[in-house]
Amino acid sequence: MRRKRFQKGSLQARKHGRHRVWVASWWEDGSRRSKVLGLYSKMSKGEAQAAMAAILQPINEGTARGPRPVYTFGQFVEDVYLPHGRRGWKESTAGTSEQIIRKHLLPEFANDLLHTIRRDQLQDFLDRKAAELSFSVVAHLRWFLNGIFKLALSDSIISGNPAAELKIPKRCQPGRAMRPLTEEEVHTYLEAFDLREKLIARLAIFEGMRPGEILALRWKSVAGGIIRVEERVYKRKFNTPKNGKTREGAISDGTLGLLNEWAELAQDPSPDGFVFPSEKVTTPISLDNLWRRNMRPALEAIGMEWATFQVLRKTNASLSKKAGVDPKVASDQRGHGLGVSLEVYTSSDLEQKRAALRALEAAVRQKESKPQPEPSAWRKSA
Repeated sequence: MRRKRFQKGSLQARKHGRHRVWVASWWEDGSRRSKVLGLYSKMSKGEAQAAMAAILQPINEGTARGPRPVYTFGQFVEDVYLPHGRRGWKESTAGTSEQIIRKHLLPEFANDLLHTIRRDQLQDFLDRKAAELSFSVVAHLRWFLNGIFKLALSDSIISGNPAAELKIPKRCQPGRAMRPLTEEEVHTYLEAFDLREKLIARLAIFEGMRPGEILALRWKSVAGGIIRVEERVYKRKFNTPKNGKTREGAISDGTLGLLNEWAELAQDPSPDGFVFPSEKVTTPISLDNLWRRNMRPALEAIGMEWATFQVLRKTNASLSKKAGVDPKVASDQRGHGLGVSLEVYTSSDLEQKRAALRALEAAVRQKESKPQPEPSAWRKSA
């Protein structure tokens, strides 16, 4: 018996009554078959090809070479990539990631067949986005494109990854400027708040905690003069800390004093009670409500509303470095890797840079002032 051949079928746009439609044709059991897939005006060619591939897949099963599933970009993202990503993403990561993908990638590529998308097509897309988006957002787009095609390659859906060698354009729109607070600004910042908000701000600036970790604190988490970061909260949902690891951190004397003062006013001082409860007491206060109702208005009065929690985290890293804190100790306190700590969160101010230049200049002058050694005897004779 002759072996069955793998078939791709034939797809054509034909007139059907008063409308143009997509018609798929193929061979089955020795006979020619055809089927109307949909209106030409409402179905893209990629969607029609994907529908035809779904018809042919059971027919092709068992042939000499198994067929690869055929997806449009949009189908693969919705059916495979996003469900796969949600398995490992935290809620905050999933929210921002899906927002970027749905806002920028799907409108551009949703109806394109995955295996027909080329590298130059993707690079042109990034070049266009660079004219309107910051470097950070364009870098995220490149990262998501690479991840999507890398997953498709691992599933043998495509034969190569067209996003592997994409370049981030040199000229992107400038991103939002974010500098750390100076030592003087830290004092001004804290004095703008009442006790609760001042304590929360100190936990971010001095203890280096993320806002979700601060609001998830329970009284048992701050017992004994240390902070046990075991969970975080994001949009009322609790999870492990961002890197998946619990940690213990130190508490500064100033923060400890405010914490003891705040404990005397606690509505639920039990071990499982929240340090910063909402009006319901049984849940922590919402970060959005805290910032919008309490912190931002107080900061607007002194012109410092730009100093968000991201700025406070950068302040912790930068001032720790300036104070001579060991980088490893500081990154362990904040709960992230040393590389991220130095490259992302830490920045040097002009005072540190001037000190570095003075040290370099002094070293050179000291070298110049030293007497040069006499030539050796053999060099004199030469």
